[in-house]
Amino acid sequence: MATTLSEKQIEQFRTGGYLVLRDMAGAAMCEAMLSTAQSHLRAAVPPLEYEADVGYPGAPQSVDAPGGQTIRRLRGVFHREASFEAWAQHPSLVAKLAQLFGEDVCLSLAHHNCVMTKHPDFGTATGWHRDIRYWSFTRPDLISVWLALGPENAANGALRFIPGSHRMAIAQAQLDELDFLRPDLPQNQALFKQGISLELKRGDVVFFHSGLFHAASRNTTASVKMSLVYAYHGKTNRPVEGTKSAAAGEILLGS
Repeated sequence: MATTLSEKQIEQFRTGGYLVLRDMAGAAMCEAMLSTAQSHLRAAVPPLEYEADVGYPGAPQSVDAPGGQTIRRLRGVFHREASFEAWAQHPSLVAKLAQLFGEDVCLSLAHHNCVMTKHPDFGTATGWHRDIRYWSFTRPDLISVWLALGPENAANGALRFIPGSHRMAIAQAQLDELDFLRPDLPQNQALFKQGISLELKRGDVVFFHSGLFHAASRNTTASVKMSLVYAYHGKTNRPVEGTKSAAAGEILLGS
């Protein structure tokens, strides 16, 4: 695993808003995290987020409705098992993030810090959105790190990006009440056509900017898709006091 990013990779991230790093996480580490995640999913070990909690189109109406116990996210994974902690603080991962931030790195415990699951039956699609829409920091400059714990493709609801959208000026009128891009607007439909779908295998990692528009479709396969996601920010980019971003704390990782 290369310790640092090349100038070409840094420029690709700056321009496109995302960077795919193949085979970044080793098989043993991925297997340890996947095994724990599967065990916690079967036992519904809290904290959890259910599909019914988010209320997206097609989601169960409540946790008591059919499919209402479908888990969308295993929250607070950093403290669930040692392999999750080890990956979050992996020296090569932290070094690459420090290059992109230009300073020491902090792991946010308030945002992401989860295993995302996408179930075949009641797992919902996610519309085009930016993570920064509900994060409160001095600067809207954070990086999500997405680790595929198994294969991800268009069939099982892989990530989709609009490259370069973190640098676009988006009018508030283009967004709905939840800050998703409205599909009924022609200018948004033109953006959707620019969307690409990533194909990942176990151990592949994606860095993407908090302002990049991304989405994911439903899982049409027979297997649950699982991905680990953490959010990072630079040391001087402080969470705003009194907001959710500041509530759970952070971990200074250095470089």
